[in-house]
Amino acid sequence: MSRCSTMVVACLLSSCLIASFFVAAKVEAVSPTSSMEDVLFISSPEFAKRVSLGYSGLLADIYWMRVVQYFGNKHLKDSMQYKSLAPLLDITTTLDPNLVVAYEWGSTFLDQPPPAGAGDDAAAIDLIRKGIRNNPNNWYLYFTMGFIQYTGQHDYLAAARSFEGGSHVPNANPVLKRMAARMLTDAGSPETARSMWESIYEESDDQDLKKNAELHLACLVIDDEVPKLQQVVSEFQKRFGRMPDSWRELVSVGALRGIPLDPEGNPYILSSSGRVVVSNPKRFPFIHEGKPS
Repeated sequence: MSRCSTMVVACLLSSCLIASFFVAAKVEAVSPTSSMEDVLFISSPEFAKRVSLGYSGLLADIYWMRVVQYFGNKHLKDSMQYKSLAPLLDITTTLDPNLVVAYEWGSTFLDQPPPAGAGDDAAAIDLIRKGIRNNPNNWYLYFTMGFIQYTGQHDYLAAARSFEGGSHVPNANPVLKRMAARMLTDAGSPETARSMWESIYEESDDQDLKKNAELHLACLVIDDEVPKLQQVVSEFQKRFGRMPDSWRELVSVGALRGIPLDPEGNPYILSSSGRVVVSNPKRFPFIHEGKPS
């Protein structure tokens, strides 16, 4: 086949794939209960590679667009299932094994529990291991794998090994050595979790990953603040023999300096039973404290 013919076929293939994505979106809009979002028009990564006719990089970009579109649609609907996320990422990274953002971004959102992600630790680890095989000198992929082993699997020894392995990669960030040590000494502390998310925020260039890190950090703030506020309420009850009527009453007796606000600037809710909860729990999906009963 001539070069001109190959380019024509590749363009036609790309156009057909793009058109198929828009058709799926139209069907979904007409029939919201349909399962078109989870249809894979090509399910085999190897077949996708073969039919790319040497334009696998172009096709990888198209599939990457499909990954982002698919996740975004599901995320907006608070979906509890992301069936096609792992296979779409597998196809994308087979077409372009050096698309590092697909490994970083994909493994993070595969790992997170629904509705924030797919809640599939095994798929996340498989994807990031594939990334390391194809990009052995990228230290951030080792960091990502250790992070998932830490947060998703709670396997601190495996995380320490991943961080340690990444620390030997040329030009590796010194944070890997520090994280390896923390996994062996202080893995369960809130300070370690905060340090991990701060590292992701500082080191990642992807805006979705940065926003995700900011959200996790905000949730850690709530998990720290709510027990302290609950203690203030408990001390008021012991002192006056009843629950406080409002935050203002706690301020008036000097128990608080002002009405406590969550990281978004909204007041925490003080229930009649004395429980402290966030006003909008959907905004903070990763909190352990302050959830409404």
